[in-house]
Amino acid sequence: MNYNELESLTVTLTLDNDEELECEVLTVLETEGQSYIALSPTGGSDEGQVYLYRLIDRGEDEEPDIENITDDDEFERVSAAFDSWAESLEFGDIDLDELDEEEETE
Repeated sequence: MNYNELESLTVTLTLDNDEELECEVLTVLETEGQSYIALSPTGGSDEGQVYLYRLIDRGEDEEPDIENITDDDEFERVSAAFDSWAESLEFGDIDLDELDEEEETE
């Protein structure tokens, strides 16, 4: 499956209490050969939260599945990868050449 296609997708999570939570797919990350998915609820009190899950690829003909990350070290590693991704977005839209030009004119 091409994970780049997930950018504009939403998924519905079924929580332990059988409540359904609609989430936007933020990104798919890879660290140490394992893929992970970052989801953000699209409304309600959880809006603005980010949920990280292990992504299990079932093959081209089947939908991927997700699993909870239960190992603390693994979760820390994935959280750091997500933070790096998020930081790259904040600075990705800045044209560094344009900033240099603005500093020179001041």
